[in-house]
Amino acid sequence: MTGPSVTADPGCLPVRGDLAHIKLAGRYFVPHYAVPMPHTVLDGAVLRTFGRDEAEAIRDLPVGETFNVLDIAGQWAWGQLGEDGQVGYVSLAQIEAVK
Repeated sequence: MTGPSVTADPGCLPVRGDLAHIKLAGRYFVPHYAVPMPHTVLDGAVLRTFGRDEAEAIRDLPVGETFNVLDIAGQWAWGQLGEDGQVGYVSLAQIEAVK
């Protein structure tokens, strides 16, 4: 990489200070890049700003859509809705790994 790292607006790209989607390697400098793990959205899933029940809800997620998990911490997954949707946290109880 050459030049300064680009800063992304929260919620618009799957990048945070410590981790980014592998498709962003070479565009955003972070310590780690992750290959997405596709999960299916279950009924009642809510995308949140942080991995906590009391965190602000970004939106309800559509049942059956793909949520691409990039990180799991405790009972929360951080990732992106589909390939270019919103980014945030969802409870692991509200998604299911694609088999």
